[in-house]
Amino acid sequence: MNTVVVVGASLAGLRAAETLRGDGYDGRIVFVGAEEQLPYDRPPLSKQLLAGKVEVEQVSLCQGDRLDGLNLDLELGQRATALDLAAREVVVDDRDRISFDGLVIATGASPRQLPGVPPLEGIHLLRTLDDCLAIRADLERVVAGGGRVVIVGAGFIGSEVAATCHAAGAAVTVLEALATPLSRALGEDMGAACGALHYDNAVDLRLGTGVSGFHGTGRVESVLLADGTTVEAELVVVGVGVAPNTEWLGSSGLKIDNGVVCDSTGHAAPGVVAAGDVARWHNPLFETDMRLEHWTNAAEGGIAAARALLAGPDKAEPYAPVPYFWSDQYKTKIQFVGHVHHSDEVRVVDGSVEDRKFLAVYSHAGRIVGALGFSRPKLVLQSRRLIAERLSVDEALAQLS
Repeated sequence: MNTVVVVGASLAGLRAAETLRGDGYDGRIVFVGAEEQLPYDRPPLSKQLLAGKVEVEQVSLCQGDRLDGLNLDLELGQRATALDLAAREVVVDDRDRISFDGLVIATGASPRQLPGVPPLEGIHLLRTLDDCLAIRADLERVVAGGGRVVIVGAGFIGSEVAATCHAAGAAVTVLEALATPLSRALGEDMGAACGALHYDNAVDLRLGTGVSGFHGTGRVESVLLADGTTVEAELVVVGVGVAPNTEWLGSSGLKIDNGVVCDSTGHAAPGVVAAGDVARWHNPLFETDMRLEHWTNAAEGGIAAARALLAGPDKAEPYAPVPYFWSDQYKTKIQFVGHVHHSDEVRVVDGSVEDRKFLAVYSHAGRIVGALGFSRPKLVLQSRRLIAERLSVDEALAQLS
């Protein structure tokens, strides 16, 4: 390969570029990103940066000499709008074409918006650095004026924003359409445990509550609920999930189904790999297809995708990680490892849910497949190793004890 194009100036894209160079690739690397900024860390956007505890330069992934030696052709502020697979070209901003021999797709995902949201100031999505800074500025005004923040969606991002706003001194209401928050990701019991953290901290969590509209003159003033009632709001953050950024690939010929569909090595086509939030691949460790929106998967997946590209589809090794993510909410660190969608049992094996310090283990067909910890970091990381070793539940519990 003479030219590799990395589309997505993201964590996954940066890790891919670093790995290409680290593994000996000395050809041209074109690094295409829709945002003007160099790659930055996204977890602080809902926590430390939003809270004002760190500043923009501290969340950059390219501090100091990080880019030295990578020799990247940077194309920032340039949005990929199409892929011509036959010609081996990426179309940028509907006009320019960049030829490639190898392609890494790392375009991530974008927040879903509620239908019919009016153009009122104070209603935000959170995905980019600019989004975070805009929310932070509004949050400062809300706190100074004693106003209320409304979070739509009690998923991990929405809950982290709620916790950050609460710590800043704002009154916070969280609206969740499901009867149990995070039930799809963690199951009913563990989702309820996550929801209880809001109640513990006097945050107004309302479950089974839909949003039907927003009121205000120029700026949002209230949220209209599906039952006809309203909640006052000077700041609204909508966190109802994300969708993979695949629109630009619609005419490419690649298979798109909740992401770029890849084989177990990350290949979507010969010479084309995908990584991070946009990639859906077959994970042989769990014998199922996955698309993950985790920081760890972006980092590990970018490395794996680059190595798969260098090896080629016939020689590349399968990408078979144990998924891992964490969420800092209030004074609790929530960590999860594994995959729960096919689990048939979950049980607390250390601590207690009532104390908000515990480890719960998920199993399927007698095998440990997941673990959730509240302030149990050592046990969670130990569980990740046990899942990778495909141990039975009994064997895993013996080691955990």
